[in-house]
Amino acid sequence: MIFRVPFCPHTFPLKEKEINPTQIFAELVPFFLVLILDPDMEIDSGPTHFTDFRSPDTNLNGGECMNPMVVNAFPVGIVHVINSGNVESEVDLRMEPSVGLEFDSSDEARDFYGLYAMRVGFKIRTGQLYRSRRDGSVSSRRFVCSKEGFQLNSRTGCPAFIRVQRRDSGKWVIDQIQKDHNHELGLEGENNSPVLQQKPPVVPKSLVEVLRRPKVKLLGQIENGGSSPSGIINFKRQKRGGDGRQPLPEPYTGLEFNTANEAYEYYQSYAESVGFRVRIGQLFRSKNDGSITSRRFVCSKEGFQHPSRVGCGAFMRIKKKDSESWMVDRLNKDHNHDLGEQMVYENKFSTASKKFIEEETNGMVSMDLGEMNTGKLIKRSRESKIGTDWYPVLLEYFQTRQAEDTGFFYSVEVDNGSCRSVFWADGRSRYSCSQFGDVVILDTSYRKSNYVVPFATFVGVNHHKQPVLLGSALIANESKECFTWLFQTWFKAMSSCRPKSVIADQDMAIQQAITVVFPGAHHRFSSWQIRAKERENLRSMPIEFRYEYEKCIYESQTTVEFNTTWNSLVNKYNLKGNAWLQQMYDKRESWVPLYLRGKFFAGIPIGETIESFFGTQVNGQTPLREFIPRYEQGLEQRREDERKEDFNSFNLQSFSQTKEAIEEQCRRLYTFTIFKIFQDELLQSYSYIGIKTYEEGTICRYLVRRSGNENDKHAVTFSAVNLSVNCSCQMFEFEGVLCRHVLKVFKLLNIRELPSQYILPRWLRNAEYRILCGAESGVSSQELKAFMIWSLRETACKYVECGTTSVEKYKLAYEIMREGGKKLY
Repeated sequence: MIFRVPFCPHTFPLKEKEINPTQIFAELVPFFLVLILDPDMEIDSGPTHFTDFRSPDTNLNGGECMNPMVVNAFPVGIVHVINSGNVESEVDLRMEPSVGLEFDSSDEARDFYGLYAMRVGFKIRTGQLYRSRRDGSVSSRRFVCSKEGFQLNSRTGCPAFIRVQRRDSGKWVIDQIQKDHNHELGLEGENNSPVLQQKPPVVPKSLVEVLRRPKVKLLGQIENGGSSPSGIINFKRQKRGGDGRQPLPEPYTGLEFNTANEAYEYYQSYAESVGFRVRIGQLFRSKNDGSITSRRFVCSKEGFQHPSRVGCGAFMRIKKKDSESWMVDRLNKDHNHDLGEQMVYENKFSTASKKFIEEETNGMVSMDLGEMNTGKLIKRSRESKIGTDWYPVLLEYFQTRQAEDTGFFYSVEVDNGSCRSVFWADGRSRYSCSQFGDVVILDTSYRKSNYVVPFATFVGVNHHKQPVLLGSALIANESKECFTWLFQTWFKAMSSCRPKSVIADQDMAIQQAITVVFPGAHHRFSSWQIRAKERENLRSMPIEFRYEYEKCIYESQTTVEFNTTWNSLVNKYNLKGNAWLQQMYDKRESWVPLYLRGKFFAGIPIGETIESFFGTQVNGQTPLREFIPRYEQGLEQRREDERKEDFNSFNLQSFSQTKEAIEEQCRRLYTFTIFKIFQDELLQSYSYIGIKTYEEGTICRYLVRRSGNENDKHAVTFSAVNLSVNCSCQMFEFEGVLCRHVLKVFKLLNIRELPSQYILPRWLRNAEYRILCGAESGVSSQELKAFMIWSLRETACKYVECGTTSVEKYKLAYEIMREGGKKLY
């Protein structure tokens, strides 16, 4: 609801003798509060006649109050949003977030949730985002309580959040919500959003003079008792330290400067007073004359190009106006790290130095750099990030576990008598690796934040498509030598289990270590790091380039099409000399979906962030006293979920929907999760048409396309000699389950059961207990022996666990094993 308020004495129901600046200020507070909450609110620039409140009939211009200045204002509690189409929308601040609430954009949803949070008494952060597998665009976002997770000591793992999802109409709708917090709300110091000060407001000497001033440029010092930036309410931070300096006013949207340098100097000074440092970020140029139209100044910890950076989202963007002045048009004050900490670099890098570093390392800085007074760059010494107090605690835990679990393994890297990296895995993890070690994820997500302890995990995917732990580690540093030791130790602990595919970060040290220890394994880059590097390197590119870049990556169907499109893109925008693009092209087989589809990754989605095995329970910020209990709790929770799925798969039956023999075969063999995937592909195959396009001897080729959709089509080649088949979509190669296109061809050929080579043992119900034959499986005698050891040991452990619950069960378990032993001997 929009209404117009004339600045005229008749607006205020006050008697003449009662009128004074303080009372007028009180009447204006609701409207200026709205202006603060919604800096984009339009103010009509009509005739600037100002009324003298001392006289009801005269104004300052000498005339009657006929054309007072008019403000488009909103009642307190209403958010006014002007979207890109200049369409005004309103959201009631008093409204509780609820499923189904609709917004024009995700930013509007965040603003609404932020204002709701401010009213309730907590702060928010932007959480996880999800992208479309079709075109890579953002399909949903999560906004969470600032105390979500455990990355900082101040966080409590709060579960409160909202998730908004983009609909086909372009609207964003809340589809998930959690309102409950696990901490007290409204505590002092928790909310840094601007709030009215409790002391009486400071009133300017001349309210009319303030109202006449359309904008205020904030580069001067604000004196105590003087007017605030807006001329109405003073929002000052408390002084940091006792240096006697007056802190600068906080930036806000709409703040103006004469030059871009002036804005940069102001933001630098503000950052210094708050406790962070600033870098010059992205700039945009006019398509007409190439002049700079906007600039971004970012926190020095923005991005992930260096271990000291944590992807901080704080920034200030200024935009050039027609009057040649600059105005703040976008702003984010929230940091994801502590403020006021000692900076990583002893001296400030010049812009040229920073550019030199990024060019020399191709944007992949994997070492700490420092700058001497001479200006020369030196490599900092690689000291262990792990505190010495961790080692005795971990060793005590290892010894305790080893006494309970004969399969427990641990190893410590020692350098000149000092402990460095640590690796450990219990018997269950080592056994799981013998079953599900074909795809391994090295999760080093601790690198996304300003970590205290570099905790990393080896994770696999079991037959229920659940994550299983294959080992844990604390990494001393990020050198090639450190990762080589880590992979070699894991390889030794897992009885020389050699993975087919490894998902890990892009860093050169990791790439080199994988090549040395796992030759032939396919290294797929972590999605979070790819996205971070894209944000860093593409933000200076034109919007058209970014659109064509994503289309090339996600829509190319063949390698020829990808190479042609990529080269055309580079030539069109004259980017042949771009080192980052060249590097990404050279490594295309490790991150482009087209190249990854032909490699087995157990169906782990491409382009989506992989969830941490321990979630928020264990991370790089977990304090020492809580690390072991949280680790054990998180591990037991995951394994309990696995036991439930095992029980369901062995004791329950899935529903058959087609009554076909091929469906019944897979219903008996597959786990619930895998059968559901297969069943969906089988049902989808009924919507496809298969046409034979080629036949020579025993080989046939079919074109399989969706009814009514000419673009959804794939080529399937079938050989009658050994019933071998392959599809251009490569679903079986990537996920290990046959696709709808192949199933359509099998139906045309009246093949009623899947050939054995297309039923992977790792997806079977009895995957953990299957007996491998070395000749049939193609494994070496050493790998076969390792499998039998872990299989028998795991089975024996279950007898031991069950047999120790009571004396009667102990006698029964002992008798069973004794009788079994007689048959063996």
